[in-house]
Amino acid sequence: MPIKKDGTGKRWVEMEFIAPGTPEQVWEAMATGAGNTAWFTKAVIEEQVGGAVRFDFGEGTSTSGEVTAWEPPHRFGYVEREWSEGAPPVATEITITSRSGDRCVVRMVHSLFSSSDDWDDQMEGFEGGWPGFFEVLRIYLSHFAGRKAASFQAMVSVEGNELAIWKRLTKELNLVDANVGEVRTASHATESLSGVIERVQQDGKVRVITMRLDAPAPGVVMIGTYGTGDRVNVSMFIFFYGDDAQALVTASDHKWRSWLTETLSSAT
Repeated sequence: MPIKKDGTGKRWVEMEFIAPGTPEQVWEAMATGAGNTAWFTKAVIEEQVGGAVRFDFGEGTSTSGEVTAWEPPHRFGYVEREWSEGAPPVATEITITSRSGDRCVVRMVHSLFSSSDDWDDQMEGFEGGWPGFFEVLRIYLSHFAGRKAASFQAMVSVEGNELAIWKRLTKELNLVDANVGEVRTASHATESLSGVIERVQQDGKVRVITMRLDAPAPGVVMIGTYGTGDRVNVSMFIFFYGDDAQALVTASDHKWRSWLTETLSSAT
């Protein structure tokens, strides 16, 4: 969906999807720090208007802001004033509407005020990046809602052809030609991740495989590449659920970061 604009200078992108669960369950996942950790990234959210918001993406990268709307379990909003260097503040609003059959319609809108199109690429990036995380949210709410969660992300940026790097990545992980519904094991010398392929996306910009894990523990892994200029961003987002989730993240984090760097640093 293209960026929308009006005569006041407001520019926005909006996304809508169906999430399983009651409004209260979806709210808990999307409007609390612990909930966001289960499907997006580590977060701290002070649960009141004016409260602080912080999303921690690891390796010293984070964004912060302030809660602007707090109406549980239906409307949550926040503003991030330093989400990108030199950019105007971006406001996010999430609305949750109940549907029959324990489902909800979730609408997310990112908006900013700018008289130029300098930030349109980043706005489009919001729209392109969220669907993969919405799939993790769907899996979490369908299979693991309410469990303790811990997560981490491993990322590396390399020079080269995006398709060639994707082929290298999936070959090394035993995920070549993965199809939805298959049971697969992604592994390297020190760790394996086994489960069911839930989503495969490939288009001109993004390639992603999402797998619901049953080993080494209940969880989700999302593996993807994104081409930008002559470089390719490669990422792995791993979410574990259960009482030992944090211990598993602590044990796995460095292994996967090192493996990505060592495996793809020479990719061409």
